[in-house]
Amino acid sequence: MNILTKKIEKWAEERGLDVADPKAQMLKVTEEIGEVAGALARNDIDSLRTEIGDAVVTLTILAMQLDLDLHECTNAAYQKIMYRNGKLINGVYVKEEDL
Repeated sequence: MNILTKKIEKWAEERGLDVADPKAQMLKVTEEIGEVAGALARNDIDSLRTEIGDAVVTLTILAMQLDLDLHECTNAAYQKIMYRNGKLINGVYVKEEDL
């Protein structure tokens, strides 16, 4: 994944996205997440694959704009959840402290 992340970052730099407004990039992230939801609602697996990828690309660029390392962000999130307990309720994982 690291090589692919570097390719995405290079692509973004070549287009000036690395210095663009992170708030505008967050709108793009939100747009792509909406497209994931649409593909999921249609049960369109091929589109889901692409839309999830698009969401990852937009998040990669957002992290880059904020001078954050995507892998460090992902690791920080994992460290937060790795020992989390909870319960699956109606198909949604609810963390223990919210039960």
